[in-house]
Amino acid sequence: MVGSADVTIPAARHSLPEWLVVRGAKEHNLADVTVRIPHRALVVMTGLSGSGKSTLAFDTIYAECQRLQVQSMSAFARQFLGEPDRPEVGSFEGLCSAIALDQRTASTNPRSTVATATDVYDLLRVLYARTGTPHCTECGEALRHGREGWRCGEGHAGPVAELTPRAFSFNLPHGACPRCQGIGSRLVADADLVVPDPGLSLAGHALAPWRPPSAKEEFALALAMADRLGVDPGTPWRALPSRVREAFLNGPKEPVAPLAGNASGPKTRKQLFHGVFPWLERQHQAGPAGGRKSRAAAYLRRRPCPDCDGTRLNPAQRGVRIGGRHGTGIGDLCLRSVHDCLEFFRGLELAGAHRAVAAQPVEEIVTRLEHLVEVGLEHLTLDRAAPTLSGGEAQRLRLAQQLGTGLFGLLYVLDEPTAGLHPADVDRLLGSLVKLRDQGNSLLVVEHNDQVTRAADWVVDLGPGAGRHGGQVLYSGPLDGLLADEESVTGAHLSGRRSAVVPGADAAAPDGPRLVVRGATEHNLDGVDAVFPAGRVSAIAGVSGSGKSTLADQVLYRAVARAVQDEPVVPGAHRAIDGLEHVDRAVRVDQAPIGRTPRSNPATYTGAFDGIRTLFSATDEAKARGFGAGRFSFNTTGGRCEICGGDGTMQIDMRFLPDVFVPCDECHGTRYNAETLEVRYHGLTIAEVLELPVSAALEFFEGTEVVTRPLRALEDVGLGYVTLGQPAPTLSGGEAQRVKLATELSGRGKGKTLYVLDEPTTGLHPEDIRRLLGVIRGLATRGDTVVVVEHDLAVIASADWVLELGPGGGEAGGRLVVAGSPAEVAAHEDSVTGPYLRDVLGRVAS
Repeated sequence: MVGSADVTIPAARHSLPEWLVVRGAKEHNLADVTVRIPHRALVVMTGLSGSGKSTLAFDTIYAECQRLQVQSMSAFARQFLGEPDRPEVGSFEGLCSAIALDQRTASTNPRSTVATATDVYDLLRVLYARTGTPHCTECGEALRHGREGWRCGEGHAGPVAELTPRAFSFNLPHGACPRCQGIGSRLVADADLVVPDPGLSLAGHALAPWRPPSAKEEFALALAMADRLGVDPGTPWRALPSRVREAFLNGPKEPVAPLAGNASGPKTRKQLFHGVFPWLERQHQAGPAGGRKSRAAAYLRRRPCPDCDGTRLNPAQRGVRIGGRHGTGIGDLCLRSVHDCLEFFRGLELAGAHRAVAAQPVEEIVTRLEHLVEVGLEHLTLDRAAPTLSGGEAQRLRLAQQLGTGLFGLLYVLDEPTAGLHPADVDRLLGSLVKLRDQGNSLLVVEHNDQVTRAADWVVDLGPGAGRHGGQVLYSGPLDGLLADEESVTGAHLSGRRSAVVPGADAAAPDGPRLVVRGATEHNLDGVDAVFPAGRVSAIAGVSGSGKSTLADQVLYRAVARAVQDEPVVPGAHRAIDGLEHVDRAVRVDQAPIGRTPRSNPATYTGAFDGIRTLFSATDEAKARGFGAGRFSFNTTGGRCEICGGDGTMQIDMRFLPDVFVPCDECHGTRYNAETLEVRYHGLTIAEVLELPVSAALEFFEGTEVVTRPLRALEDVGLGYVTLGQPAPTLSGGEAQRVKLATELSGRGKGKTLYVLDEPTTGLHPEDIRRLLGVIRGLATRGDTVVVVEHDLAVIASADWVLELGPGGGEAGGRLVVAGSPAEVAAHEDSVTGPYLRDVLGRVAS
């Protein structure tokens, strides 16, 4: 009988490879690297920032795995995917299928949420469609189906929900709220500031794809709105009735047709904003200037849609509930945190036939929520928009999805998965990584966190320096060997022979000059009173989601910026702020990109490129040809390559995959035309200068202060390995943040400044953190006030004053647990950070 006998599986002809071997890797700054990495192990690649870790892990190993995977596909599939270039390497052994989990933003679609990205929402739609009970939209009573159709106990009929999975979709015309169109929020302006939402027309309908309206269209629409609403176009914003402000922000209930042939009123864009609607003038004053990012969005804040309370659904679909007499709607459930939703489903009890129907989707939902908790994302709400996730959160979201697949034999390549995680959350993340390893997978993690490095089965240390001074494998083996290596800077920090901590000269005096935030209640902050000593370094600690960034950025920075420099921002909710006399200006140094196009780079952002162009225009060759400084700009016509518009690359549409960029066929990536490249300064063309790393450029331009001053600041913040012309989109969030900090450092003093930094150590080796702390300490020495949101224990231990929020994340956070010196926080019994901080302070003392 077939299948009745025992089956003997023949032994494999070849055992699975034990090692992944790379020979002769020369990609970017790799110096002919040869390295062996064990399979089915947790391998950490570490080393100074810019030493070649990501190049070896992503641009060499993962890139070749991906190339071979594409080659294995059919010719039809390859025409959509393209043919990736082979990395510059001699040979490989032991390659396998690979998955990259980097820090890309999860999605740019505002309807993409944590729930949809993890497929939890699809399961919820099935669950509510099959087991949900519709409720009356008028009285809230359950509806029952009888001879007269759907009725509640009061006899109301009203709109009746469609009990199908598609009806719970955020997309019109199914279940989405008609007012917010499934986005869940609306724009709310401050009392006298307004900027239209670029994603909406004046009629409130989405524009896809959006393009800036022409001056003629703006003029016609503005006059049409004024005429339709019966207001004088010259009326100041704050004097307009609330109904009119609402119409300007979100569009009238009916579409407005532009007035045709209206010959009266202003005709130009300048006249429009200065004459028709004077209150819009400040929008353009705060727009792009000097290549900086537009701050137009700062005029508005998003608030839950008043029609759907942020649930994104129409009234009928919101009325479908599960879980008892009163029950919970799908929209209300998604407003809860991952932790709270997990507790809800663990305690969910359904009666009768619904219990059997719900068993499988509930089990799947619980499993997916548990994986989110494992990777430290329990504080996120299910409706959290994917575009608002940090790079680290987006990466861990994808990691949580991989935990549930059960696949084995894969190579996972991760880029600093601990970014944005408290040490207590790192311990849980390690459990997830170990779980993937134990399933038979190989993990290659680019990381600086000592908790992850100490848990590794194998460590690869690159260096000895950054950029052209790096690219060598200094050590490859078990952790014990690295700890004993006297030549390794990484080993010195891990063993305690060296520390990144740069303590202050003396303790901060909380009763001295200070900034004080009183009664902060934005988001989850629970009436927080926070003291920040003036002229000192303060660190805000706490687990992920505890309210650190809300307090530092949305409340403190915005309140100070608006008060002392008339910044057009809307501060988070708070009662008052004291001590403004100690601050002349406020600067936020975050991880937002320094530019969106390849034409933006460290040289242009810091201003060093202006001096470089002047030097080239002063050469004899440039004078003979009549080339001024503008000739060497790739942002204007004349000297740049007009085929790529000075980008140096061409964008290729990959259809259903992200676009890729390839070097321009005309200029081969140099950005300039042939005539411009004939001019040389000390033997180098302008394109060759842009290829210099910051550290090499410092030597090349020695003696030219206008160029070396911003370059020296880049070197001081640990960016000596970055090339002058590295395109802004290729910089990590941490690198972009340090470019901004360097720009501040290279400028002239502008009075006492409040600096707010959000995790500036992202992507930094402990040795680089030590240098960065020296820079931050220098700011405080000259009288500036520095507030740093950080998880890195060296930064917290180096601060003059520490505030810890918590004790948990989301609704479990938002309270001030302790404020004091690092030693006082370390000794506090309720501090989650305390035990980890005690260990660091103990190593420093010894």
